[in-house]
Amino acid sequence: MYFVRSDWSRSRKALGSVALLLLPVLAGCATTPKYRPVSDTPVRIGPPYVIRGVTYTPADDRNYDMLGDASWYGSESGNQTANGERYIKNWISAAHTTLPLPSYVEVTALDTGRTILVRVNDRGPFAQNRIIDLSEGAAELLGIRRQGTVQVRVRRVDPPEADRARLRAGKPAMARPDVPQSVLAPWRARLAAYRASQGRGGARR
Repeated sequence: MYFVRSDWSRSRKALGSVALLLLPVLAGCATTPKYRPVSDTPVRIGPPYVIRGVTYTPADDRNYDMLGDASWYGSESGNQTANGERYIKNWISAAHTTLPLPSYVEVTALDTGRTILVRVNDRGPFAQNRIIDLSEGAAELLGIRRQGTVQVRVRRVDPPEADRARLRAGKPAMARPDVPQSVLAPWRARLAAYRASQGRGGARR
């Protein structure tokens, strides 16, 4: 769902006035999404699905730990996520192709080592290079909002309830320590070697 902004010309003032008068009627006829309450239960995995000719198979992978690219999205604010919740761009959430909804992951930027906890409640990204799509709020917290894509490590975790509750309420979880460059350098080298041998994509850490 996308929001379209209309620009009325001066020659259509009369038509615009009629449209404005009809707005209350049209608003009453519009279908409002019934959002699912933000909750960690039930957890949904779902069947395999196909996007642009590619089959994705959701799975309860407790050991998920990948190196790859992350992007972020924000213009879809107000849309319904894949698990039925309302997408709020300033919250710390993310989209993943196969992890259960919801689930929790640590995302580490491979250039700076900054690490954040993110709640996954949507599906995507459906691009070869990317392993996760962050909300605008998560991208801001990770310090990557001004960048299109960045290299990251994504690891599934089982955080304490206090952190879960903060994310469910739209607040960041407790801060996590940065990963030192002595650890980041081998991760970047492993991802580069994998891509050189296999082409684009992500690599198991």
